[in-house]
Order: sequence, then C-alpha cells, then structure tokens
Amino acid sequence: MELSNLTNTPGARHSRKRVGRGCGSGMGKTSTKGQKGQASRKGHKHKLGFEGGQMPLVRRLPKRGFNNAAFNAKALGVNVSDLEKRFEAGAEITVETLAKAGFSDNKRPKIKILGNGELTKKFTVKVPCSASAKEKIEKAGGTVA
Repeated sequence: MELSNLTNTPGARHSRKRVGRGCGSGMGKTSTKGQKGQASRKGHKHKLGFEGGQMPLVRRLPKRGFNNAAFNAKALGVNVSDLEKRFEAGAEITVETLAKAGFSDNKRPKIKILGNGELTKKFTVKVPCSASAKEKIEKAGGTVA
C-alpha cells in the first residue's frame, strides 16, 4: 500500500449540489427553494428559532427551573484593621454604623467581619464574624453578639 493508491471508501465524499443550471439537472427553475415567498428570495437568512411569525416553541412552553442568583449573594468583607482605623474604642458596630462609615454598598447587603490585620481597640460587634475575627475582637477585650 502506498500513498498514491489510497482512495476514499464509496459514499464518503459527495459531489456539490449545483442548483439553477437548467431544467435537465433536476434543480433548475426555482433552484430547490420551492415557489414564492420570503425563503425563495435572494439573501434570505432566517433567525434561529424563527417560525414564520408564529409564536416560537421556546416562548410557548412554560418556564421551569430555579435560578439561584437572588439567594447566592456574597457577603461584603470588612477587615478588623478597617474597624481599627474608622471607629473609636468602645464603639458598637452594627450594619447601620458600618453603612454610615462608608463600608456597605447596596449591591451586597450582607456584611461579614474578617480577621485580616491587628486590633487594639475594644468593640461591641453585632455583625457576623469569621472565627479569626471573633478571636481578635475578644482578645482585644471586645464582645461579639
């Protein structure tokens, strides 16, 4: 067997359909496009899912399933070092006081105190905290509610 002897298996390759080349070809006159109408015209390209003006199947069927986007809101992280900078010792830290200090944004309503940085001031925290943040707050003499 040599490269010059290789051939395709029968039926593997088809000759191109040449339309509009006379009635004897069997594909003359309307060039396999049927009779009149939008699809027979030059340049016609139908949109995916277009059904000729009929309400498409995708829109006729009811919506099903569940979208988790509304319940998958990520918490806004506020570090212990940020609390050290923005609040005085003995301050009570709530969602409202964090919003007044400019921490919260409307896109993420959940807030969580994270343990990055050092803490020397005493705070009363009424916001969810990470384990390391809780440890640092209590070590500085504060409380986590």
